[in-house]
Amino acid sequence: MFLPYYCVMQEFPCNLTDCFLCRHSIPEWKEVIALKKTTLHIKRGKQLFAEGEKVKGIFFIYSGSVKVHKQWIGDKDLILRFAKAGDIVGHRGLGGSENYPIAATALEDTEVCFIDNEFLETTLKTNISFTYKLMYFYASELANAERRMRNLVHMEVKGRIADALLEIALFFGVTKEGFIAVSISRQDIASYAGTTYETIFKFFTELIREKVISTSGKSIRIDEPDKLRRFVSIPL
Repeated sequence: MFLPYYCVMQEFPCNLTDCFLCRHSIPEWKEVIALKKTTLHIKRGKQLFAEGEKVKGIFFIYSGSVKVHKQWIGDKDLILRFAKAGDIVGHRGLGGSENYPIAATALEDTEVCFIDNEFLETTLKTNISFTYKLMYFYASELANAERRMRNLVHMEVKGRIADALLEIALFFGVTKEGFIAVSISRQDIASYAGTTYETIFKFFTELIREKVISTSGKSIRIDEPDKLRRFVSIPL
């Protein structure tokens, strides 16, 4: 596997708590995983893989966080989902696809376990629990994608932004000070909500003025979640 300069191969013991692959494989298979896997360190802002790149395998996140995105209108990106420790990235390139239909970029320094397609196929045939859990993961991803597309089509822009903020806070959790635990840029929030940076800036100014949210640099805190939820509605 070709590794760009920002991908550093490292050897970590498999984390049974956070690694989807190890968590759902039979105990005897973990020794095989240790021999076949490649553990990579991806620097913040660098890609695990690019849209259109040849599919080589699948990634399991040990630590850090990732955004999964694709080219949308012109040179703009649409963020489809976020992933964190315990999640899977690159699965949309499997099942007969020759190229990844999406890209994945690290939001912070991230460590991942990579296995190639051949070993993945063997793992699926050998580990019933892993195959079963992966099937449910795909089903959940499909349901979330359908809900996201419905919201992008039918929800007003302020509702999409409010919904995005609430989702991100729920997904990543908050610090003891109440700020969203991962620093996400305004542009990434715009890409997730399907809008522009300028619209995000204007709406954030309104929310800060009304003390619904507060910010510190790139960090965001939702101070009045109930008021933010009032924007989240889909017209009948």
